[in-house]
Amino acid sequence: MAADRLTTDVVVVGAGPVGLMLAGELAHGGVGVVIVEKRRAPNTESRASTLHARTMEILDSRALLPEFGDPPNEPRGHFGGVPLDLTLPTSHPGQWKVQQTQTEVILEEWALSLGAKLKCRHELVAAGEVGDWVEAEAVGSDGAVLRLRCRYLIACDGEDSSVRRLTGADFPGQDAARELLRADVAGIDVPNRRFERLEHGLAIAARRPDGVTRVMAHEFGSAAQDRPHGDASFEEICAVWKRVTGEDISGGTPLWVNAFGDASRQLTHYRHGRILFAGDAAHKQMPIGGQALNLGMQDAFNLGWKLALVVRGKAPDTLLDSYHTERHEVGRRVLANIRAQALMLLGGPEVNPLRALLGELIALEDGRRHLAGMISGLDVRYDVGGPDHPLLGARLPCTEVHARERLVSTAQLVRSGGGVLLDLTGGRGGRLTGIDGWSDRITVLAARPSPGSSLEGTDRVLVRPDGHVAWAGSGTDGLAEALTRWFGPPR
Repeated sequence: MAADRLTTDVVVVGAGPVGLMLAGELAHGGVGVVIVEKRRAPNTESRASTLHARTMEILDSRALLPEFGDPPNEPRGHFGGVPLDLTLPTSHPGQWKVQQTQTEVILEEWALSLGAKLKCRHELVAAGEVGDWVEAEAVGSDGAVLRLRCRYLIACDGEDSSVRRLTGADFPGQDAARELLRADVAGIDVPNRRFERLEHGLAIAARRPDGVTRVMAHEFGSAAQDRPHGDASFEEICAVWKRVTGEDISGGTPLWVNAFGDASRQLTHYRHGRILFAGDAAHKQMPIGGQALNLGMQDAFNLGWKLALVVRGKAPDTLLDSYHTERHEVGRRVLANIRAQALMLLGGPEVNPLRALLGELIALEDGRRHLAGMISGLDVRYDVGGPDHPLLGARLPCTEVHARERLVSTAQLVRSGGGVLLDLTGGRGGRLTGIDGWSDRITVLAARPSPGSSLEGTDRVLVRPDGHVAWAGSGTDGLAEALTRWFGPPR
């Protein structure tokens, strides 16, 4: 049987939320992209159900939020099971409950509508660089071979990444010592429990509007088992639930069951030449509070616009190095806070003094804001270089500016996928010169900040396509350097 051949700009391996987010970003940026997915059908296991504020801002910047309808909003989250108010200045404070299945459907439709191609029932079996290309092979469910040739290949294929295994990428860290058993179960009636610590273990239960209850349990002192792909049995979780709570849930119908441990690993490098990694393929962590999903989707948002500029020949290949530099540090910090939370969640009575102390610190506003910013992703600030400024490297604050005789939100400013140079003098500072060479990659917008906005007092702000501030100032010192660094040389 002759092998099928396919050549494209970028191959994305994995059609979970991270892969679909990245594919949509690349297609939005004018890049040809093919998604390779080994599943035969869309995912039916909605394991991740929490979208944090920064991810909601990202979805808003791509006009995707209307597709999500009106999801439940919960301002209260937790840190290691200790209640934490996540409310911060943003258009979408708190956390939003969206089933992963819905997120994947919306992102897939978006990516495909922009021209991305999806190859389901294909498992990647080989990948490597050959000159200026990456060549890969995927085997279909019928045994047919698909040979792929692309400029770049991005691994978004989860914590058991095939691409990571095929490339031998260094993935240091710690194996799981403890675990939580988890299941979505229909037909049971148990009290809702929010991180309830009982004598023998931890129990969590949340009943959804459709009558399905998500249960999670950990028996204090128990060790993580060796589980290929997180496999667990319903009988096992029923037994643990019974020992921890005294309740019998064995009469319910499990929709899916799995176990997840407190393993913590991170790739040494997110970039290996023309092969890059995002999401759980780049970092493995306990999915506490939805941080794993949100961290991965934000990886994709950081990488997408950079890779699109490089593939289109607008920026040098070295721009991709900033993806590793920026997101590896964010990932390291998130993994550290997740390890701390895992200790507080799964530890026995010995962690109670630590939990009590943290409760006192969370009651202080500075402590609460610090932890809320970390979990929500709103506190991410990249080292973008350039003259010092309070906005530099941070996401552009959620506000509105007066531009073209209407109010424009900061999410709408980057909706095109290009950069924006905000002239907050409203054009009174005169015409900006020396920037015409970037007019195909940035939009200059004369605007006035809303009264009381954090943008007041700043004359000009250069915003990257991911919404982070790349330069800010009153004149133009350093502007050309920032434009070149983040958008490539002028035409």
